[in-house]
Amino acid sequence: MTEPAYQTMTEEEYLRWDGPRDAKWEFVDGFIYAQAGASRPHNTISTNIQRVFIPAADARNCSTYVSDLKVRIYRDGRPRYYLPDVVVVCHSGSDGEIETQPCLIVEILSASTRAVDETFKASDYQRLESLQGYLLVDSERKGVMFHRRTAQGWQLEAVDESVQLPCLDVSLSVDAIYRNVPL
Repeated sequence: MTEPAYQTMTEEEYLRWDGPRDAKWEFVDGFIYAQAGASRPHNTISTNIQRVFIPAADARNCSTYVSDLKVRIYRDGRPRYYLPDVVVVCHSGSDGEIETQPCLIVEILSASTRAVDETFKASDYQRLESLQGYLLVDSERKGVMFHRRTAQGWQLEAVDESVQLPCLDVSLSVDAIYRNVPL
């Protein structure tokens, strides 16, 4: 996330707001945050992940979305809207451009997003009862981490070779993620 806009707005104002087109905007605690443009490695990684996800999603009657689907989370009774890099939905809680029941979320890390994605967003996403997994993929060096919901709670796994992803029941390899990404 970048720095917040200095004015606050209500949830309703944010949802009606048609801000500057040069950025995407997330909403946290009344503030809007511009999302920086994606690098070539980021876009290649996103495309590579989608190559694996789309056939698996089709086979399970699920949907997969890239970066423009708002995911709503409530924290302390207040709404937050994020724009994850990849969202998988199998049982939609959709309200137009807003999703409330994703089963898998992917964030592609960069220097400007790493701290927020690994902490605040991880905590917020894990509040979603429908979420089974949260995948973090580094765009600046090979590195993949996976938060998995288990009966004992959330577990964090370092991914060395591949990871079996819930809801799509598909294996995603580190080689597939970083295909044609010069790191």
